[in-house]
Amino acid sequence: MLPFNTIEEAVTFLGRNLTMAETLWFNYSAKKSDYYLYCHNILFLFLIFSLVPLPLVFVEMMKSLEFHKYKIQPKVSLSFSEMFKCYKDVMRMFVLVVGPLQLVSYPSVKMIGIQTGLPLPSVWEILSQLTVYFMIEDYTNYWIHRFLHCKWGYENIHRVHHEYAAPIGFAAPYAHWLEILILGIPSFLGPAIAPGHMITFWLWIALRQIEAIETHSGYAFSAKPL
Repeated sequence: MLPFNTIEEAVTFLGRNLTMAETLWFNYSAKKSDYYLYCHNILFLFLIFSLVPLPLVFVEMMKSLEFHKYKIQPKVSLSFSEMFKCYKDVMRMFVLVVGPLQLVSYPSVKMIGIQTGLPLPSVWEILSQLTVYFMIEDYTNYWIHRFLHCKWGYENIHRVHHEYAAPIGFAAPYAHWLEILILGIPSFLGPAIAPGHMITFWLWIALRQIEAIETHSGYAFSAKPL
């Protein structure tokens, strides 16, 4: 919640007029608690898990030769019912694990110093922090993934994620509940090391999940066609 009752108070505090983005942020967040703003992540994750993979579902169902040449495993195809089952399983885990985890993890976000006030970060600051977050997450995720592919880690945890040998977008967050908790560490580590604004945090969570969905799409659109 912002410590200002009016835009005029915010202008006095900053010593300048608010930018358009800051005015929008003030009008939206001024009377909302920090906890309420943080919980927006639950809605964002639900929308991302539900909507972002849909174009990949359409591509898979079309079986178009134009797209098929980019398919990593061209001889493997999942039916709509199989993909929908994956989505339902992901949503069950979302309700049982991801959502509650978001609800109870707020104290850690306050502890590391995620801000909700004014001024808003510049575009350069946001991009710099997102770059750091991606680098930290990529490095730590790699080593955790290596651990999950050892005999014990795979047999007891990671094998669930590999039930879909031919990956699809919906399967990006499909995993054992313990793997979901473990892989939350790399995602949280960047903001913990270089804390920023809540808007940057929202963008980070959204972009990281979109990246995971693209990675698990089963298609390599940036590669040379087969």
